[in-house]
Amino acid sequence: MIEAINGLFTGLGLSSSAGLNAYLPLLIVAVVARFTDWITLSKPWSALTNGWIIALLAVLLAVEIVADKIPAIDHANDVVQTFIRPTAGAILFAASSNVVSDVHPVLALACGVIVAGGVHAVKASARPVVTAATGGVGNPIVSTIEDISSALVALLSILIPTLVALLLLLLFIVLSSWYWRRRRARTI
Repeated sequence: MIEAINGLFTGLGLSSSAGLNAYLPLLIVAVVARFTDWITLSKPWSALTNGWIIALLAVLLAVEIVADKIPAIDHANDVVQTFIRPTAGAILFAASSNVVSDVHPVLALACGVIVAGGVHAVKASARPVVTAATGGVGNPIVSTIEDISSALVALLSILIPTLVALLLLLLFIVLSSWYWRRRRARTI
């Protein structure tokens, strides 16, 4: 039971990480699964551990990191990533340890799409505001923070899934509180 819950938390953390950067958590999971026993991928997800797939993910990650730092390209990248990040989230949720065996694969894929898609929607909505407020100067800084956050959440999701669940819950509470206060302030 605890293993299934940890698998669920791992899936949630990895898919939320994919909402910020599609390829970073995929690469982390692929490398960790290939070289350690911290996470085990069952078929067909074990294909992520193939050397060619890892190399492809590294190249795609490099392209995304560069594209995400340049304001004009960043917005075009976010449009393309609208399809890629939820797909990556679905793959990560379904591929994470024990989730596929404990949760129906379609449900696992749907959860990954929803979580990664939600995180991506917030990111893609906030980035134009950052661009406008800073004249594009803030984009590389915000993008770097997103990349670091994505990597940390992915690693913590594998190593300490319960902590990630608590952090995601805390983030949800903080953002919800901020949203409702802001909404109340507008109506006054």
